[in-house]
Amino acid sequence: MTTFLLVRHGSHDWLARGIAGRLPGVSLNAQGWLQAEELVRRLDGRDIAALFSSPQPRAQETVAPLSGRRRLPVRVLDAFDEIDFGDWTGLAFEALQREGSRWQQWCERRSQAQPPGGETIRQVQQRAMDGLEQLRVRYPASAVLIATHGDVIKAVIAGVLGISLDDLERFEVAPASISIVEAGERWQQVRLVNGLR
Repeated sequence: MTTFLLVRHGSHDWLARGIAGRLPGVSLNAQGWLQAEELVRRLDGRDIAALFSSPQPRAQETVAPLSGRRRLPVRVLDAFDEIDFGDWTGLAFEALQREGSRWQQWCERRSQAQPPGGETIRQVQQRAMDGLEQLRVRYPASAVLIATHGDVIKAVIAGVLGISLDDLERFEVAPASISIVEAGERWQQVRLVNGLR
């Protein structure tokens, strides 16, 4: 059995303002760095075989203190990258409201929506689930930590639980939270969602 510790990156200045997406240079703010340090304490005593991260700096920074403490390298995997929001990247929520039905569909019927020039949530889910399976085979009896993004974690949880991608706004995955999925050959189980302690 493989235990996946899915960590959402810590806080940054785009939170609650707009879509950072894959915008270059989005790093943790002061609160985010405190959360990254706190993650070291929260995971004290838990065996972790490997650390993986989204390519985005804020995800890599979130696990940097843990990497230093454990002397484990952080390996970057594109499977856990942020959603490619295409033309919406770097837009404030006020500007997105002016997108009208296209933005409304993303918020309410995400399984059918696609940001202009970006990827669908189903594509995000597929690449993340494929990434988990590759790591499960590679680490069949270990715990693996993956620093990634809120919607990526939500898509994985929805995939494991078999719930609609339209329902992702029904549960929270907060900055610096830990969600846990366990997986074996031909089975997966959600063990924790949005753990903050």
